[in-house]
Amino acid sequence: MKAAVYEKYGPPEVVSVQQVEKPAPGEDEVLVKVFAATIRAGDVRMRSFNVPPGEWLFARLYLGVFSPRRKILGMELAGEIEQVGNRVQKFKTGDQVFATTELEFGAHAQYKCLQEKRILALKPTNVTYEEAAAVPTGALGALAMVRDKAGIQEGQKVLVYGASGSVGSYAVQLARYYGAQVSGVCSTSKVEKVKSLGVVDVFDYKKEDFVSHGIEYDCIIDAAGVLSKSENQESLAPGGKFVSIHKDSYKESGDDLEFISQLIEAGSITPLVDRVYPLEDIVDAYQYFEQGKKMGGVVISVPQDE
Repeated sequence: MKAAVYEKYGPPEVVSVQQVEKPAPGEDEVLVKVFAATIRAGDVRMRSFNVPPGEWLFARLYLGVFSPRRKILGMELAGEIEQVGNRVQKFKTGDQVFATTELEFGAHAQYKCLQEKRILALKPTNVTYEEAAAVPTGALGALAMVRDKAGIQEGQKVLVYGASGSVGSYAVQLARYYGAQVSGVCSTSKVEKVKSLGVVDVFDYKKEDFVSHGIEYDCIIDAAGVLSKSENQESLAPGGKFVSIHKDSYKESGDDLEFISQLIEAGSITPLVDRVYPLEDIVDAYQYFEQGKKMGGVVISVPQDE
């Protein structure tokens, strides 16, 4: 099968499309024929080995000390189940699915094996494989922040900082689903797109500070991981919550991904895709992703020729 492989850490150019052995599913696994995958910040960090100093040793041991142990990156996918293991009960051959592989990676390939218990669910029927692939990680992270950490309720005022990002754009939509009045903060080029998500106010952080407007929010969601609660305390209403993507841990689940799928089918969430690149152009996709200009997923379309 074809896969995007990297043999050493470095810039996008270390990745190349090669022929590798097709995997076979274990008894509790499904074999997914991958139609679409994405590039995530995690892929970039692993490929370039750009990790915080405190995580250097663990990352080297996990990823490979001298060269990558997991040579195929990719943390999100959408495709069709081609084969199921003997003990698999929830899925069957032919099911259209989407998933996150987490730190197992491996989605930048024509096939990927996943355990049935992993974060895997039936794909929403009303979106393409490319759109579905761009959902899992961002939407699940947003769900954890909006529902589980913040407990957003109807009528609350919510500010999403980083509203144009993968997590932030879904946080905006989910907060609105739960009935909040949502404002967003983003860069100049993304203001109109964020407005289209139904926010009340959009603040361009390059031109203004949302704090200066004197609005008190029931919750500030830092989807970019750059704010501190102490510096923005005056923008929180009494009893208001501050939730940060980098400071609050969460656990993803297949049930939550099923819930996201239902919301997409109901029209409550719209997947966001910025650009789609064929697998052969994955170096170009990485280069574009690393410019920081995207809004929505950078998707890899995976060919099905053997």
